[in-house]
Amino acid sequence: MSTEDVASATSPPGESAGADESTRSVFDRRYRALSVGVITTVSVVAFESLGVATVLPVVARELGGLGSFGWGLSALMLANIVGAVVAGRVADRGGPWVPFAASIAVFVAGCLLAAASPSWLVFLAGRAVQGFGVGGVMAIAFMSIGATYPDHLQPRMYALLSSAWSIPALAGPPIGGLVAETAGWPWVFIIIVPIAVVAALLATPAMRRLVESGAPSEAPRGWRNNVVLNSVLLTAGTAVLLLALEAVSALVVVVGVVAGLLIAGVGLRHVTPPGTLVARRGVAAGIVVRAGLCGAYFGTEAFLPLGMSELRGVGTTLSGIGLAVGALTWVGGSFWQAKVDGGTTRDRSRATALGSLVLAVGAVVVAVAILVPAVPAVFAVVGWGIGGLGMGVAVNASTSETMRLSPPESLGLTSSSLQLAQTLATALIAGLGGGLISLVTAGGGTVATALLITFAVTVAIALGSVVVAGRFRAGSEEPAPASANAVA
Repeated sequence: MSTEDVASATSPPGESAGADESTRSVFDRRYRALSVGVITTVSVVAFESLGVATVLPVVARELGGLGSFGWGLSALMLANIVGAVVAGRVADRGGPWVPFAASIAVFVAGCLLAAASPSWLVFLAGRAVQGFGVGGVMAIAFMSIGATYPDHLQPRMYALLSSAWSIPALAGPPIGGLVAETAGWPWVFIIIVPIAVVAALLATPAMRRLVESGAPSEAPRGWRNNVVLNSVLLTAGTAVLLLALEAVSALVVVVGVVAGLLIAGVGLRHVTPPGTLVARRGVAAGIVVRAGLCGAYFGTEAFLPLGMSELRGVGTTLSGIGLAVGALTWVGGSFWQAKVDGGTTRDRSRATALGSLVLAVGAVVVAVAILVPAVPAVFAVVGWGIGGLGMGVAVNASTSETMRLSPPESLGLTSSSLQLAQTLATALIAGLGGGLISLVTAGGGTVATALLITFAVTVAIALGSVVVAGRFRAGSEEPAPASANAVA
């Protein structure tokens, strides 16, 4: 199913699909319902998945879950992996509307389960159900953009998705805190339900026309037998790895990490495009770039507040400003890249490399501001503004090119792989940093030493993305054929 077919199918009656394509907006009549629906849906899941951070301590205290507090976020992130993989594969087989509607329904069910939880265990189950829905929604959002919008509009939609994710993640905590204080924490989950339903009603009809415009693509051979199993293996291996990083004993850490990597590696190999584990040229390289960018950005961001508090004695206000500045410059960088996007592999490869390099510079500035007492702490805010700018440019350029290079029949696989790359990288680098702090301090070291190692890793990952950005298919101006991912 080509982009032209979809555009024709989603055009209003009497409007030519090819008319004046270069001047169209993502909010023209042809795309308006899908654009508004997807942006609203992503905003909703961003608020609910990240914006509840301020109420989690209250929930854990009331439900007796302080001892396993971290799993309030981990449960969502791990289930996110399974949801993304399953939704992407189902969408490749029969179009995006069924997995999209199902993901919204699952997300709503998770919100209601969390709101009605009588115990911490039930609450964690609700968070896992939410995560499954979030993974599906995000995978289908990227797929629908790649399948529906012409190439020159896709960067604009990815920029809008960046703002739809970043801004609610910033506004969500204070809003969630206010709702919890005035009406009670269950309402933080309840109020989102009608908004999610409205967003689904807007986007689902447009997505349904995608499958009506052409025959469903064939599923990869044997997918019914292994897609769920391998996504569960990937999730289980990641969970084992994260638990191992929390251990105090070095032996337990080593054994757990090795076991987790082996289990997760088996699943990862079968739920991502061929060659992903070795950053093969083309789509696979794009997925590795996404993992590297998210590991570098979210890994640095996760430990910025800790470093400011523990090493510089700075209150939460300045740290919060730093995080907000990073999120806003991410959005700004994404919109800037969308505006100047040249639409070629060479342009987007260069933009990805440049953005990754700027992200690395930002992370270095943050590290210096936190670790060197002679440098004013406010420079961490400046550094994170630089890092966010680079992240916005690199994510927009790399996502646009990765989706463009994806064969039409594998858009669901590609979009779900991008989503799980982001989730995995974020979870692993946060777990690695936390594990380093535990191990180093247990051995008589300092938090400063652990953060130095953590920031060095995030900078190295960002620089690695600079290198991998060159592995987009050089000179390719058309989507890769179905067999392209099988060759180097």
